[in-house]
Amino acid sequence: MSQIIRSRKPLSGMSSLVRGTVILTGAAILTRFMGFFFRIFLSRAFQEEGMGLYQLVFPVYGVVLSVTAAGIQTALSRMVAAHTALHQDGEARVCLGAALILSGGLSLGATVAVQQNAAWIAGRFLGNPDCAGLLTVLSWAFPPASVHSCICGYYLGKKGTRIPAQSQLLEQTIRILSVWGFYSARDALAFPEPVTAAVLGLICGELAAAFYSIFSLRRAVAASGRLSRLVPAGIRLIRLSAPLSATRLLLSLLQSVEAASIPLCLQQSALTASEALSVYGTFSGMALPCILFPSALTGSVSTMLVPEVAQIQAARSRRELKPLIIRVCSTCFLFGIFCMLGFFILGNWIGRFLFHSPEAGQFILTLSFICPFLYTNGTLTSILNGLGKTGTTFLISALSLGIRIGGVFFLIPRFSIQGYLWGLLASQLFTSAVTLFAAFRAVQD
Repeated sequence: MSQIIRSRKPLSGMSSLVRGTVILTGAAILTRFMGFFFRIFLSRAFQEEGMGLYQLVFPVYGVVLSVTAAGIQTALSRMVAAHTALHQDGEARVCLGAALILSGGLSLGATVAVQQNAAWIAGRFLGNPDCAGLLTVLSWAFPPASVHSCICGYYLGKKGTRIPAQSQLLEQTIRILSVWGFYSARDALAFPEPVTAAVLGLICGELAAAFYSIFSLRRAVAASGRLSRLVPAGIRLIRLSAPLSATRLLLSLLQSVEAASIPLCLQQSALTASEALSVYGTFSGMALPCILFPSALTGSVSTMLVPEVAQIQAARSRRELKPLIIRVCSTCFLFGIFCMLGFFILGNWIGRFLFHSPEAGQFILTLSFICPFLYTNGTLTSILNGLGKTGTTFLISALSLGIRIGGVFFLIPRFSIQGYLWGLLASQLFTSAVTLFAAFRAVQD
């Protein structure tokens, strides 16, 4: 980000982008740092097979949040940013009220649906009946996660990063402490699956973040407006969030397909069911989170870009967009190159020393090559979303996910997990090329 700060002629709003990014990055780095060592604790407490079971239920969590929160948060952030640029604070609060009603209602419905169909989802969708109990427990996290997501979207749309950053830190802290407490009392609690302690910790973290966000926003919620104003705002929110939710849903569905299919496809490469689940747990619970750790910086940039681009567009200052894209994306790509070299050199050492798993080290080494593209793609996608090109991001994501699906079903049976890693790299290369082209074309329109 130093290249942005040292620019001779700062772009309009760039100081707020940098300031917001610094705050979010500080919170994200601390959260990722805590989460990184938390992952080490989980891997040693529940072993590879337990981590595989834990990771297996997470795609369902992602699917639900895609429908109930993720797309709504991004759309709300963009709407609030546009109203704020036009000094329409009352309309921004109305949008928040509509988002809370919409997201809260959807999340409560999802909780009931998952609890009533947990056994079917676990047996038919995930291919592992042992996940039924975990899904039932996990469903209680949906409502607080939706509330927290909407309030963070409102603050980010106003370029206020203090509440989102503080709630993020609180969530991670409570989560870690809760998991440690539940794990220490696992014998007295007699969990059917020991990894239930990790799921309960997730719920505690979401509840803490939601209550803190509500407490911080109590005045804004009270001034959200009458029902007659909420309905039009809700309709606009649905129209804008629908493509975003569809994109997130597609991504989450792919993750669900991966979670269920990778262990099954690994068995076709001559592994037993237990070995396949262990390999999946090592990859998704150890190696991949390690690769994603540096994305705390680029993720913060991506989060702040949506309202930044929306305000530039609302102010009709499109000349500023092209330099913004070049500076931000080139910085993220160079940062990815640096991380790629670090993981390539230290990958085997990280696997052996931190996770006590040489296999995790091999995964980290291979995954290192996606870093420049992975870290840049998030910023490019945020720029397109900020410009309102949500349909374009949906199409790009659909094509990219098709490449990943091909890696799961056609390469894993022949080349084991290495085949999926190749498919993942190909999808990131494709996404980088197409999103960069689409972003520059959107600026020129």
